[in-house]
Amino acid sequence: MKVTKALAGAMTAGALVGTSLAAAAAPTAAPTTASTPTALRDYRSVAITANGERIAAIESDAGAPGQRPHGRIVVRDAASGKVTAEYDPCAACSYDFPSWSPDRRSLAFIAADSQAGTATLWVVRGGQPAAAATIAGVANTARWSPDGSRIAFLATVGAKKQTGAVEAGERLVGEIGVNEDAQRIAIVPGAGGEARMVSPDGTNVYEYDWTPDGKGFIATSAQGNGDNNWWVATLGHIDAASGALRIVAAPKMQVSLPHVSPDGRTVAFVGGLMSDFGSVGGDIFTVPLAGGEPVDVTPGFAGSFNGLAWKGTGLVASSLQGDQMTVVAVDPHARSTRRLFSRAVTASGSRDGRIVFSADGGAAVSVFETYEQAPYIAAGRVNELVKLTRDNDGAAPQVAARSIAWTNEGYRSQGWLIGPRQPHAKDEQTRKHPMVVIVHGGPASAATPRYVGAGASANPLVRELVERGYFVLQPNPRGSYGQGLAFTSANRRDFGGGDWRDILAGVDAAIAQAPIDGARLGLMGHSYGGFMTMWGVTHSTRFKAAVAGAGIANWISYYGQNGIDQWMVPFFGATMYDDPAVYRRASPIEAIKQAKTPTLIYVGERDVETPAVQSMEFWHGLRAMGVPTALVIYEGEGHAIRKPEHQLDQRKRTVEWFEKYLKQ
Repeated sequence: MKVTKALAGAMTAGALVGTSLAAAAAPTAAPTTASTPTALRDYRSVAITANGERIAAIESDAGAPGQRPHGRIVVRDAASGKVTAEYDPCAACSYDFPSWSPDRRSLAFIAADSQAGTATLWVVRGGQPAAAATIAGVANTARWSPDGSRIAFLATVGAKKQTGAVEAGERLVGEIGVNEDAQRIAIVPGAGGEARMVSPDGTNVYEYDWTPDGKGFIATSAQGNGDNNWWVATLGHIDAASGALRIVAAPKMQVSLPHVSPDGRTVAFVGGLMSDFGSVGGDIFTVPLAGGEPVDVTPGFAGSFNGLAWKGTGLVASSLQGDQMTVVAVDPHARSTRRLFSRAVTASGSRDGRIVFSADGGAAVSVFETYEQAPYIAAGRVNELVKLTRDNDGAAPQVAARSIAWTNEGYRSQGWLIGPRQPHAKDEQTRKHPMVVIVHGGPASAATPRYVGAGASANPLVRELVERGYFVLQPNPRGSYGQGLAFTSANRRDFGGGDWRDILAGVDAAIAQAPIDGARLGLMGHSYGGFMTMWGVTHSTRFKAAVAGAGIANWISYYGQNGIDQWMVPFFGATMYDDPAVYRRASPIEAIKQAKTPTLIYVGERDVETPAVQSMEFWHGLRAMGVPTALVIYEGEGHAIRKPEHQLDQRKRTVEWFEKYLKQ
């Protein structure tokens, strides 16, 4: 239940970025920097040719408030950043990750037309896009075969909803739990034609890659409901001709990013305790393609891997280490690592990880940003990724942010403290200000920097809070990514225990470093962060206002209400039916009589992950206790609040709630 799924649909800056907050005083009512263009360029889903000479990305310019920007496929020279081509064959469509052919001459991508309920595979050859195949349903992740003769992609024919548990669920009417969506591997000739479904019917494929001989795929898959069963997915080989599935490994952990070595003998993947598909963090494991027991080839690594690629017999990988995004060379035989690159940024790449590598692993591309620097594409050799695009160079910093670290109960946590860029006049230096603590979702996730700009699409909630006089703390307590597998697993069977105490210790660390009024603290979060907010207001009176988004009030009732009950077993160690005590112990509703904090609650009407009845149960309890509260259920929304008008309303209500209770 990650926060990136919650509000904007994604997953660290350095020890100090910009002006020191220890020396900064009150935020002003308006930014103290030069004006920032409202039309920021957005980059996502980057791809790089096998030789690292060209890149492709989905790019868009921020539209007017309340409007979704329309993306287009943009091709650039990887050395100069010069745009060499743009493709936008469907003005009504959204585009999925582009993919280069092995010979670097063609580009494939998928266009989704939500109104028509179709997905089309497009192939660009000779500078001209042509439709290669269309299905009635949804599709994603096009990949060329090693010889370039075929294209595979993931397809859900006749899909009843968009792919992923974060998306709005179908209406629960009639007989439920039958005829569920199944995402399958489809193959199309490179020249176009009818899509042939390859993987077994009834088996949901989450991730896949071609084997080097082009005769099959390595994939993560599970039978049954695709939203629910990723947490028990197995690693398997699927024959491209017959569709036969052979289990390679069934590890008792979550598996992501599977890739086969160039010699076709070994599979590498990221494995660990993960709470959401797409939110990747763990160690790197290898297992023979013929089958066997996975081996951790990065034991004790002080970070969380989130991308990898084979480089001969070795691996090159990306990871989050504390507040740094890194590139690491991995020797799977010696089980050793060597850092190649490190930068205080958030990186976003594609389904292959936060940083995307060329065929030989020597070059890479990603999208970087910090709280103070707007997104840009970075590319080059893996040890010297350089800024490639300058479309957002006019976007001025609006805040100052710094990484802070603290130790609690033997665990070293890290977080981000965001505030004003410049101090006020000398006679205002001693004035202290309220602070809002924003807890990330997951819990296996991490708060990493998102650019805070003047536009509606650039982290506007943080900007508005800072403009109105708040500091913002985004902590990464135990259970988060960035410190290694042991740290990520440290809140297992202890939700609201050590992780909550780490957050409180982080509040003390922030107060010691900035002019923050410890008597005017706010608390908020979405998904797991929404649960932690509900937990916080029932286990502390330290916070004077709270906003709980898509939270869990009662783990007992939640177990039977949500559409993803499999995710809880790795974290609680048993089902609710087998060990109800551990679920009850972590339920905020059990301590509802201790609640005193005014709490705003919001949730999506058709949330599969955290059904609206959980928010209603907590709202009902607060009302019964006489605690000021309000509940907003957004029509048609899922776990992620997608509609711009709903995002705007949620943000407006949040700011007004904190203004009412922290500015009195």
